[in-house]
Amino acid sequence: MIEKTVRINFLFDFYQSLLTDKQRKYMQDYYIEDLSLGEIAEDAGVSRQAVYDNIHRTAMLLENYDMKLNLLKKFSARNQLYKQLTSAAEACDAPIKQEIIQLIRNVEKIDESSGE
Repeated sequence: MIEKTVRINFLFDFYQSLLTDKQRKYMQDYYIEDLSLGEIAEDAGVSRQAVYDNIHRTAMLLENYDMKLNLLKKFSARNQLYKQLTSAAEACDAPIKQEIIQLIRNVEKIDESSGE
């Protein structure tokens, strides 16, 4: 369950701008704010089942977006490469090591600012 929640949170981070306001609100309330279906339903003035259906459909939509765009897979691969590059840099002489690590940090900042 936690693995699914983490995956949905990542997908939500990547694709939330593609969702409607209502979809975004329900997903944020449920997965990020950790509100119950009942709490979300009460706040929205709808049934608990309506909230569940919306969250379920939206999670499937996020998965479909990722099947087409693969942002989560690319993100994971980049993070793995950053770790490998940092480990390789540790074996270098001090001046070169610092330069390589700084270059890695610069690339990470680019990724963070691009929203991926």
